[in-house]
Amino acid sequence: MINKVILIGNLGRDPEVRRLENGAVVAKFSIATNENYMDKSGEWQTLTEWHEIVVWRALAERAEKQLKKGMQVYIEGKLTHRSWQDQDGNNRKTTEVVGNLFRLLGKREGGSSFSGGEGYFPSAADEASTIQPKREDSAPAAAPPVNQPPATDGGDDDLPF
Repeated sequence: MINKVILIGNLGRDPEVRRLENGAVVAKFSIATNENYMDKSGEWQTLTEWHEIVVWRALAERAEKQLKKGMQVYIEGKLTHRSWQDQDGNNRKTTEVVGNLFRLLGKREGGSSFSGGEGYFPSAADEASTIQPKREDSAPAAAPPVNQPPATDGGDDDLPF
């Protein structure tokens, strides 16, 4: 089973960093993602979604040093749900992305890049783990399957996709 989230968005606030009694460091911040679509009247609309992000330990320390409100960031992590009681004893629930990787995107003012000199995501280091080893045999690779459009019943369900 897979629980993986990938987001690219802009930070809505500087990370809020806490150091716990056991020495662990945790950072929380939000990012906004935008989706553009054309409504029924032909007007372009933008839908903004806010996502709460939590990162731990070394990643939290890096977030504290590098992330600032408004920056564009790439996040990978997993979706989690938490429940707790607030100060008044009310039950609360939240959904968060627990990040295990983030990359700054774009360039800083003055021309230096956010991501350590390479400027844009992904970097060569990010791609190295996805490279497939060469095949030992010389047989040609099988052709990829041709995508067939899904069968439709002809009904108009008014979905935007």
